[in-house]
Amino acid sequence: MNRGLIIIFIFVIIIIIVIGGVLFYQKSIKKPSLTSFSQKEVKEQKLFMEKLIENKKIAMVIAFRDFRDEEYFVPKQTLESAGAVVKTVSTSLGKAIGKLGGEANVDILLSDLNVSDYDAVLFVGGPGAFNYIEDKRAHQIARETVENEKILGAICIAPAILAKAGVLDGKRATVWSSLMDKSAVKILKENGAEYEDRSVVVDGKIVTASGPQSAKEFAQKIIELLQ
Repeated sequence: MNRGLIIIFIFVIIIIIVIGGVLFYQKSIKKPSLTSFSQKEVKEQKLFMEKLIENKKIAMVIAFRDFRDEEYFVPKQTLESAGAVVKTVSTSLGKAIGKLGGEANVDILLSDLNVSDYDAVLFVGGPGAFNYIEDKRAHQIARETVENEKILGAICIAPAILAKAGVLDGKRATVWSSLMDKSAVKILKENGAEYEDRSVVVDGKIVTASGPQSAKEFAQKIIELLQ
């Protein structure tokens, strides 16, 4: 066998070894997919998730105009997926409209909300939520939620509502702010809150979150407290 044929033969052998090694490696690290679980296992897992807070009742307070869409829809979907019954509260009945155009059906008027009927009360942020910062009824609801030892939550600008209600005095909390606007942080500090520059802060049964990017984590913390 001449030298050229020997080189070709060796090259072919090397290619075969390399291909075989790659195929073996890919097979060895293959991760299980959802299809590797039986339909029964998937169903059981789904049922488990749904029962985390099954039948827990949650009131979400939103502005009738310009609530922050993500801060309402993301937590609502997350909470309902875990089994909670969510009711939407606002100052008017009908369809509330979010800042980004989302529509939410209002179930209960703010004036008619009975805190004792719920396991948690959550205030949603957005530009429209500024109207609640000095709202006496909103303050009363926040105080009643704490007095009844229910879970109280607020996201984005809404923690300022809790601060004005006096329920954040001595509590750790976060709130929306920007480089140009620290007014909400000032409200928290002026009303005795220990401001923390974090996405979500939990202090006892009070959960505060800083904005839309925290919506999912905000809901998850509520679920943990409700279990």
